[in-house]
Amino acid sequence: MKYGLELQQNIFTPWRLSYIAYDVLKQELKTRQLDHGWTAKDEADFVQLLDNELAKVYEFVNAKLSEIDARILYCERTIQTIQKNPNMASDNNYSIMDEALTEILFDVNDLSRFTRVNFTAIQKILKKHDKWTHLNLKQEYVQKLRERPLDKQRFDVAIIYISALHDICRNRGKTSTGNSAAGADQNAFERATAKYWIHPDNITEVKAIIMLHLPVLIFNKEKKYEPSDSAISSVYFDNSNFDLYTGRLQRDEGAEAIRFRWYGPVTEKNIYIERKTHHAAWLDGASVKDRFRLDEGNVNPFMEGRYTADMIAGDLRSKNIKKEVTDNVHFIADGVQTSFREKRLQPMLRAFYNRTAFQLPGDQRLRISLDTDLTFIREDGLDGQNRRANNNWRRKDVDIDYPFNYVSPGDILRFPYAVLETKLQTHLGQEPPAWLTSLVESHLVHEVPRFSKYLHGACHFYRERLPLLPWWLAELNTDIRKPRAEHIGLTRSRSFKPLIDGQYRRAMIEATERANQHAVVTGANTNTNSTTIVTPASSQLPRKSDDNPAWRPYQNNAKDQQDLPPTPLDKRITMPPQLNKLLDNKWVSRVRDGISGAPPPPPPKTTSDYGTPVDEESGMVQQSYSKRQRVKVRVEPKVFFANERTFISWLQFCALMLTVALSLLNFGDQVSRTIGGIFIALAAAVAIYALYRFEKRAWMINRRIDGRYDDLWGPAVLCTLLVVALIVNFYLRFK
Repeated sequence: MKYGLELQQNIFTPWRLSYIAYDVLKQELKTRQLDHGWTAKDEADFVQLLDNELAKVYEFVNAKLSEIDARILYCERTIQTIQKNPNMASDNNYSIMDEALTEILFDVNDLSRFTRVNFTAIQKILKKHDKWTHLNLKQEYVQKLRERPLDKQRFDVAIIYISALHDICRNRGKTSTGNSAAGADQNAFERATAKYWIHPDNITEVKAIIMLHLPVLIFNKEKKYEPSDSAISSVYFDNSNFDLYTGRLQRDEGAEAIRFRWYGPVTEKNIYIERKTHHAAWLDGASVKDRFRLDEGNVNPFMEGRYTADMIAGDLRSKNIKKEVTDNVHFIADGVQTSFREKRLQPMLRAFYNRTAFQLPGDQRLRISLDTDLTFIREDGLDGQNRRANNNWRRKDVDIDYPFNYVSPGDILRFPYAVLETKLQTHLGQEPPAWLTSLVESHLVHEVPRFSKYLHGACHFYRERLPLLPWWLAELNTDIRKPRAEHIGLTRSRSFKPLIDGQYRRAMIEATERANQHAVVTGANTNTNSTTIVTPASSQLPRKSDDNPAWRPYQNNAKDQQDLPPTPLDKRITMPPQLNKLLDNKWVSRVRDGISGAPPPPPPKTTSDYGTPVDEESGMVQQSYSKRQRVKVRVEPKVFFANERTFISWLQFCALMLTVALSLLNFGDQVSRTIGGIFIALAAAVAIYALYRFEKRAWMINRRIDGRYDDLWGPAVLCTLLVVALIVNFYLRFK
């Protein structure tokens, strides 16, 4: 599809005049070269026109952002007034404010799309300009795009504030119970996780959908939220043989991943030493992540072995820290230092991203994180370059200023998608809610089981040193966007009213409340007080894939696959005929081709115009999508009364026409009686039509049928017939 047509399809109608005039710019490029070559005057005129379009878009975005900020501030003050005044603290008032916040959230989503569409349009027109004129305007225009940065417009702050106010309205003015920081510094925890990629076009929409059900998790509510609060940086360690990379990729028993993490800018003094262990022997085969905190000044001595685990434990005892915590930290620190000493670990790469976390405060059963601006930066010296001054544990020339334009292109990789991760404590009885199931099965996300940030960054920078590569690399060569599913996500009605999964907000809230009541009944005995959570390897977790190497694509029947040995890149996978029959599916054939270097097959085409998706290649119904149960909704009596009032209004008009017709019949001459007969026929036709519309609307209401309940043609036809009757009347009277 040509981009001009794609742009027209993505235009938000109320803002249509504020979009970049892409077709005008494209036409300028064509028409100016019809009778002569591209001249300096043509270039100056085109650049001036492009500057005007960029300024128009940028000023519109800034104006809308200011308007959104003002509306959020108004809602905040109104909610504070309602909270302080008991007479105003009614469910209706909170519902009204929640409705206003939902409107703002939809505007934020629309503005995010608007910004991205226009930024892409400018990039496309610059590319066309350079192709047709053989000039390099795209490079020269970088500075102007930095002065008016459409690609750096951030909407996270607005979403954070909307989330906080929405949570207050949802709780009817009460503060959420539980500690927001619960689990922030826990030493060991285990969850069943699933990971997804999200295309940049869908990031804000996914955030908004999750926010409507889970509040954004803020660890320090006393501090005003700043964009830097979402920044997370991690330095991953490995050796020159990439033993940790290989162990994690193959899911070896006891495989480790060690990283040093900090939150916020590089000046942050709290550094978290983290270790992930696959099937830890000391936990009866459970996979676990554990960590402890160090001051930044102690990181280099710890890494070099000068600041030992005994010294760390001694410092904790001097601060009267509990013995259990001290012993746990000592165990973790000693294990990490042992790995540094025996495996000769060194800093390899840094992963940076901005994280938005969603979780009920103090409730660890369900947590969702969304990582954007994911960037990988080299920290190693394997190629002879000294990237870390004085052999420091991290680079000092890199902070959190994405997109890091000052970093050498060979030292950086910007990941094209956001990463969504869902974490469920299923061993505590937590089941995925219906809204989450609907989201992860929708067109908005693309599942990538076992995706690992470190594995992806390492296979990009050090591919020639690695014997195996992750399976998901082939996914980067495909467009993960899918056709938009109807009634999924944030949409608008024909009158531009917000719709959430095809429903108005009130209907969505009623469905959520019914689901919550059911969850309370079924999960009343669930224990959620544990802070150190581990799960035996034998327990069954949904979508758990710990036993499957990351170089092998995800299998539903993973147990049959776990014993297959890794294969070098230059050899095809060979299996016994019996095993080939057992594993003859698209995923396995895909990994065979992917590892051997063969191009992956195109993704299956599906159709779902009238029901369940169908694989067009096999003709088989896809059963991977769960069917949503239809919830019976009670129709309010006022809906039927409104239908009756409309019918009575039409009958009143018929009675008026009948009165006029009878007067003409009884008190007029031959012409008047003819006109009276016409009006009687017209009144009868209108009455029959009104009865038909009344019965049809009642039938649609009783069966909850989606469709138009207004009358498009009836009033227009009625007016036309009246005009025709009057014309006939005048014609017969004055001929």
